[in-house]
Amino acid sequence: MVHKKQAPAPDTEDSQLTPAYAGRFSLDELPRFTMPLGSAPADAAYRLVHDVLMLDGNARLNLATFVTTWMEPQAQLLMAEAFDKNMIDKDEYPATAEVESRCVNIVADLFHAPDEAGAVGVSTIGSSEAVMLAGLAMKWRWRQRLEAAGIDPGTRRPNMVLGSNVQVVWEKFCRYWDVEPRYVPMAHGRYVITPELVVDRCDEDTIGVVAILGTTFTGEFEPVEEVHDAVVALNAERGFDIPIHVDAASGGFVAPFIHPDLKWDFRLPQVKSINVSGHKYGLVYPGVGFVVWRAAEDLPEDLVFHVNYLGGDMPTFTLNFSRPGNQVVGQYYNFLRLGRAGYTAIMERLRDVATDLSSEVAAMGPFELLSDGSAIPVFAFKVKEGTPFTVFHISDQLRRSGWQVPAYTMPEDATDVAVLRVVLREGFSRELGRVLLNKLQQAVDELTAHPPQDGTAPVGFAHT
Repeated sequence: MVHKKQAPAPDTEDSQLTPAYAGRFSLDELPRFTMPLGSAPADAAYRLVHDVLMLDGNARLNLATFVTTWMEPQAQLLMAEAFDKNMIDKDEYPATAEVESRCVNIVADLFHAPDEAGAVGVSTIGSSEAVMLAGLAMKWRWRQRLEAAGIDPGTRRPNMVLGSNVQVVWEKFCRYWDVEPRYVPMAHGRYVITPELVVDRCDEDTIGVVAILGTTFTGEFEPVEEVHDAVVALNAERGFDIPIHVDAASGGFVAPFIHPDLKWDFRLPQVKSINVSGHKYGLVYPGVGFVVWRAAEDLPEDLVFHVNYLGGDMPTFTLNFSRPGNQVVGQYYNFLRLGRAGYTAIMERLRDVATDLSSEVAAMGPFELLSDGSAIPVFAFKVKEGTPFTVFHISDQLRRSGWQVPAYTMPEDATDVAVLRVVLREGFSRELGRVLLNKLQQAVDELTAHPPQDGTAPVGFAHT
C-alpha cells in the first residue's frame, strides 16, 4: 500500500507562508507618524530601517559635504564603545573628560596658543556651536568694556564685521543675539574680504571681525594677516580694542600641516579666538568641533556655568548639555594614530588630487576655475560665457550617476555668478577622481549635443 506524503502543518506563528527577509513585518506598511502597537524582532526592525536608508545617496560620492565619510575600523570600534558616555558628566566619566582636555590642548598647540599647557577652550557638537560660543564671548567683552567706561550697553547696539561669504551660522548668531551684521560684499573675481573694506565698517561698537580660513563658497583662505594688521592699526589710531575671530572650520586642520608658515592663528596677537571642525579635516565622523581662546581673559567668567547635580563641580560653557563622548574619543584616536606626519601626508595627498582634478576640469573647455584646491582640498568652477548649459544642468547630470556636486550662486553683489564646488575628503582616491572626470565629460558631451531649450536650471532642481 502506497502512503501519500502529508502536507506540512501550517506554521504555528503565521497562518501563511511569509518572506524570510523580515518575516510578516515586511508585509505591513511601515508606520510614519505613529508608534506601532506591537513589537518587532530586532533583526526584522534592522532590515526594515536599513531598507529605508538605502534611498540615501552614497556618502563617499557626496562632494557637497565637508564632513568626514570614512574612518578606520579601529576608530569606529572605539567610538562605538563610548556611545553611552555622556560628555557633560565629567565626574562619572573622568577619563573621557581627560581625553577632551587633551584634544583641546592639542588644538590650541596647533594654533600656537601662548600657553598650550593651560589652553582655554571646549569641544562642541561642531563649528556651529563653536561659532555661537565665540560670538557670545566677543559680545560679553564688548559689554564689559562699555561698563568699565561707565556706559550703559543697553543704549548702544553691537555690530560685527564679516564677509557676505560666511557660513549661515554667523547670520544666525547675529539674528539670535541681536548683533548688527556689517557684511563686506563680494565682487566678481573677489570672493573674500579685504582689509580696507573691513576697517571701513568698524566703529566703537564693533564686537569683533570675522575672517575665514577656507570659505564655504570656494575654499579660499581670507587674508587673515593683512586684515589683522589693518585692525591693529585702526585700534591704535582710534583707541578701540576690536578682536579678531578666525573661523577655521574647514582650514584649521589643513593649514598647520601644508601651510605651516602662513600666519593666521594666535601668532597674530589680536586674534583672540578660533573655531575648527573636527568632523571636517580633523577626519572624524560628525559631529565634533572645538573653540579655543587666546587667554583666559578672552572668555568672560560669567559665561561659564557651574553645576553639581551630576556629582562634583562641573564648569560648562556649551549650548548643548548632554552629548555622547564618542566623537572626542574618535578625535583623540586620530591625533595619536596619525600625528603631525600622518595629517601632513593626508592633506598633501588630498591637495595634490584636488589641484590635479581642477587643472583637468579647466582643460575640458567649457569651465573656468574660481579656486584650484591649493588652499584646502576644495575647488570651485563656473561655465564660461556662451556655454549652452548651466552649472545646474551639470549638477543634475552628475546626480543621475550617483555623484553629488552642488551648484549654487555666489553671495550678495555676485549672485549672477553660479558655480560648482568639489570637496575632497579622506578616502577620495585618484581612481575615484578619474571616474568623476569621466562622468563630468559625459555630462558636457550630452548637454552639448542636446542643449537645454531655455538655458535654465532643471525644473524642481534645488540651487543649493
